[in-house]
Amino acid sequence: MSATYQPRHAAELRDGDRAAEQRRADQKPLGGIAGWLDDRTGAAKGTSYLLKKVFPDHWSFMLGEIAMYSMIVCLLTGVFLTFWFVPSQSQVVYDGSYVPLQGVVVSDAYRSTLAISFDIRGGLLIRQIHHWAALIFVVAVFVHMARVFFTGAFRKPREINWVFGTILSLLAAIEGFAGYSLPDDLLSGTGIRAMNGFVQSAPVIGSYLSYFIFGGAFPGESIVPRLYSVHVLLIPAILVAIFTAHILLVFVHKHTQYPGPGRTNNNVVGYPFMPVYIAKAGGFFFIVFGVIALVSAVVTINPIWAYGPYDPSPVTAGSQPDWYMGFADGALRLVPGWLEFESWGGFTWSMNIFPFSLILLPAMWTLIGIYPFVEKWVTGDNREHHLLDRPRNAPTRTAIGVAGIVMYAVLMFAAGNDLMAIKLHLSINDITNALRLLFFIGPPIAFWITKRICLSLQRADRQKVLHGRETGTIWRHADGRFEEIHAPLTPAERWPLVQHEVFEPFQVTHEVDANGVARPAARKDRLRAKLSHFYFRDRVPVATPSELEAAHHAHDVEAAHEEILEPEAIEPAGRP
Repeated sequence: MSATYQPRHAAELRDGDRAAEQRRADQKPLGGIAGWLDDRTGAAKGTSYLLKKVFPDHWSFMLGEIAMYSMIVCLLTGVFLTFWFVPSQSQVVYDGSYVPLQGVVVSDAYRSTLAISFDIRGGLLIRQIHHWAALIFVVAVFVHMARVFFTGAFRKPREINWVFGTILSLLAAIEGFAGYSLPDDLLSGTGIRAMNGFVQSAPVIGSYLSYFIFGGAFPGESIVPRLYSVHVLLIPAILVAIFTAHILLVFVHKHTQYPGPGRTNNNVVGYPFMPVYIAKAGGFFFIVFGVIALVSAVVTINPIWAYGPYDPSPVTAGSQPDWYMGFADGALRLVPGWLEFESWGGFTWSMNIFPFSLILLPAMWTLIGIYPFVEKWVTGDNREHHLLDRPRNAPTRTAIGVAGIVMYAVLMFAAGNDLMAIKLHLSINDITNALRLLFFIGPPIAFWITKRICLSLQRADRQKVLHGRETGTIWRHADGRFEEIHAPLTPAERWPLVQHEVFEPFQVTHEVDANGVARPAARKDRLRAKLSHFYFRDRVPVATPSELEAAHHAHDVEAAHEEILEPEAIEPAGRP
């Protein structure tokens, strides 16, 4: 038997391949523009992963969304304002629509802000939306950080994201200061004047820094254009970049979720990004935008026409910074004056200003940023955590957070000690001394009270798990005793109350090696042991399965006993 060989052209050998490739192209799930883009970018795989991403559902997660949406509103309205705002301190004569200031010499920045407010259609509303959105953005960032802190959402693998959030909050405060300083009115100019004093208090280099920032002696003609560049270009670019990295890490790490049945560190229970979450997020954006627009339309903020243009000679009594920068002003008002002294050579050291103006902000945010690493070192817990803590189950952390909030609040209220003295008809010295005392005793008291409350709530949870939920039904026994009937918890109700861990305080086991020589790490271990006892010395154990079974057995015995001694109703059944 023989075979006949017929030679074929090389192109004919690929006819079947071309047909197979054509069939695969015809069978692609995407068509039209989406298919065209996928053929050239390969974006379908990443987009599919994004659309199938699961997000848990809880009201507290909306705090971060409020920050994101208000930042978007700030960016949109800021673009509108840049069309008409003139960042110049050149002196001009005002001849706009606001009659009380006509003929007054003002800066071009102040004139253009008045023009936006009175001469540009919708300009005043956009200005107010921009200002209110900025305030809500800062508030949302801080409240979102508080939620992350109190629930332990900063733990591994989210330490980097916590640092990003810390930087975002600091930049948001600086961005707000730069923004409300641009109109060059009397109030914002007073704030810039205070900033100049802060800079000049820096030892040795203070005056040089002031000349560099202001382009000469205060006030100069360069600070508004420079603040404009910082406010419009530099900080927004950094904010958007860090915010984008922050969101990307949220997608990479999975979203945290509150404990509950079926929820573990290895899964996420919630709704897919598309279509459920994207629809809810889109609707929520318009709700946030609408609320900001409503507030801006009915509540006046920063009426620069009432303040007038900035003049270095007047001093504005009662001027206050925005709340997120008020704590720095309050710290300066509480510091005693005797911290200023002179050294050899006649140099004056203003230690009553410099540490609490230039050092306070970076010091506070540094402490906030490193906290996750400190807690991780104290606990020795190097595992990944995707389940959130109930604040009561981390009493020391919760107490530290409340103490920090109280300290911040004392400093913020101290910034208004003059207004409180005027409105309440009290001595400003008495108010200042009271706030100084409260600054030192308020946080420890808040810490102790908060920790006691958290431990009490833990004990109440333990009692509820072991003995059930109070029903409000009171029975009188045959022997005259009264007892409230408790209903057992369902497994779903019991789960959040028993799922958390209780850490044991770290113990130093070996301070010397086998040869009796002190271990180099012994001092660090002793410090860690002290901090660990501070964190976990007071703890309430979680109800174990054996304790729960014993409690149920006791209830069964009592129920069997009640069948023999039937309870007597308080009111006779036949009584009208």
